[in-house]
Amino acid sequence: MHAADFDYLLPPQLIAQHPTPRRDASRLLTVDRCTGSFALGPFSSLPNRLRKGDLLIFNDSRVIPARLRAIKEETGARIELLLLEPVGSLEWWSMVRPGKRIRPGMVLRIQDRSNRPSDVSATVLAKREDGHIRLGFSGTENLLGDLQLLGEIPLPPYIQRTSDGPSSDDAERYQTVYARNEGSVAAPTAGLHFTQEILETIRLQGVETAFVTLHVGHGTFAPVKVDRVEDHVMHEEWYDVPAATASACRRAKAEGRRVLAVGTTSVRVLETAHRANGGEIVPGTGRTSIFIHPPQVVGSVDGLLTNFHLPQSTLLMLVSAFATPGRHPEGRDLILGAYREAIRNEMRFFSFGDAMLII
Repeated sequence: MHAADFDYLLPPQLIAQHPTPRRDASRLLTVDRCTGSFALGPFSSLPNRLRKGDLLIFNDSRVIPARLRAIKEETGARIELLLLEPVGSLEWWSMVRPGKRIRPGMVLRIQDRSNRPSDVSATVLAKREDGHIRLGFSGTENLLGDLQLLGEIPLPPYIQRTSDGPSSDDAERYQTVYARNEGSVAAPTAGLHFTQEILETIRLQGVETAFVTLHVGHGTFAPVKVDRVEDHVMHEEWYDVPAATASACRRAKAEGRRVLAVGTTSVRVLETAHRANGGEIVPGTGRTSIFIHPPQVVGSVDGLLTNFHLPQSTLLMLVSAFATPGRHPEGRDLILGAYREAIRNEMRFFSFGDAMLII
């Protein structure tokens, strides 16, 4: 199976550059896995697609303001940092741009959002072959807290903004309404469509909700650079399955009720736990590098709400595997057909775009 098998042509104007005026004003394409049929409607109609007794699993990770501006103390040259993963409370692996002349021992002075020097600095402790650097921060005892004043929300590279960076609206809308556990550098975007009103509506109609945490890493945007899909090495992400969520999943499965994942990140968590424990989801934390692609079978969930993903991406491959379990190329063909339907109807793509429900 080749990465090029998951390619498609997307008119650039369909890449959503801004969120809709209201979260639930986006559109929803429903895909029936059994019949292969499509139905288009507003996202606010989602409750009509759900049944009493359904269990919806959400990823409650919160995006941190992980993009930082800094200057090299020895030259005053400006650089940009993107925090990727903590090593400790004051040490992080980071991307740096431009990074060619960055070397261990350099001190970087962090600036605030107005490009004024702050009291926080970072020393380059190590540099890997991929260009990522390990930073040790000083001048702060609570880096995550100070990021609220110093950092910016790290919007994906396909969302264009001015040199001033993300707007205050971005900071709110590139975050789900139920986000609570800080740690992601990219949003679990399928959840961006939900409002508190929709959550209340589905709960009142007897839909159960539960949460997992997966801190989305920058690798979620990493392209597949190999020809054979099976040769791709997936990035790792930290996850947590709370006891209440594991119990809810087991009850739903035992009672024949549907479990639906909100987002591919929720699928990655649930399928990791499912495969590690003989098909039973149990509570626990860990790191997952699971790579779900056809013709694999996704056994942990019965439905998936997701956004539209980049061509040849691992997320598109995951969705294709879920579409028709164990059957390739049927799953890929169904999903690419759904994408063609979305393009024909001028739906909005990627993080701030519209949604697709596969049931």
